[in-house]
Amino acid sequence: MDSQATDRPEAGAAQKIDTSVPHSARIWNYWLGGKDNFAVDRDAGDQYRQVFPGVVDVARASRQFLVRSIVFLAGEAGVRQFLDVGTGLPTADNTHEVAQRIAPAARIVYVDSDPLVLAHARALLVGTAEGRTAYIDGDLHDPAAVVAEAGKTLDFGQPIGLILSGVLGHVPDYEAARAITRQLLASLPSGSYLSLNDGTSLISAEMQQAQDDYNDSGAAPYTLRSPDQIAGFFDGLELVEPGVVPCPQWRPDDAVDTPADIDAFGGVGRKR
Repeated sequence: MDSQATDRPEAGAAQKIDTSVPHSARIWNYWLGGKDNFAVDRDAGDQYRQVFPGVVDVARASRQFLVRSIVFLAGEAGVRQFLDVGTGLPTADNTHEVAQRIAPAARIVYVDSDPLVLAHARALLVGTAEGRTAYIDGDLHDPAAVVAEAGKTLDFGQPIGLILSGVLGHVPDYEAARAITRQLLASLPSGSYLSLNDGTSLISAEMQQAQDDYNDSGAAPYTLRSPDQIAGFFDGLELVEPGVVPCPQWRPDDAVDTPADIDAFGGVGRKR
């Protein structure tokens, strides 16, 4: 396999990995400077970037938002459990690394259905001795199964931080995506939080054109949504200030290195 990966996936997982079509998690990894990708992913990522050069800023802004939201949850909000659904490939400052730097006893469950993601997660995402880090082969479209498996590691009687970072576009129908989000949140107790961000085409029309071209490539399509639709995922939750905004504008810090207005919107909401 023409992979840049320095840590090879398990043999059983490798047999399931399709390198004939690009994969969003591997393309995202490429845009973020990772090595867990293949030639087909790099080609697709370069084609996307030719139409919309700002996509690398979108990827960085999404990742930086994720980190800042976890810092808030593990710090100010005092959350000690995290359920990261659709985690993607490991990069720097993964959920457990950020959370356990603040709270070493934090528990984190990663969920993904891609064999390369799971193989590398199990090899590379090692948590603290005090906390726990687990990995579930699970599907976003089956939230009940995700919750059942996560319950082996997390205490669903105590607050949990639910992470949905750039994943709901894999559910093309908006109402279906909202239903999945509601079902996941329904399993969480009062005092839990949702951290969610996703791509839009509000700022740049080229983002939508690049996404349309990608969706026509044979890869699993991804649906960009409007900021109002992204805000709709937080219905019934108490939004943390400043609400649902472009990712660089959500509680920015010195690490923000992207334009303030960008086609990635996110927010954090608390379940009452």
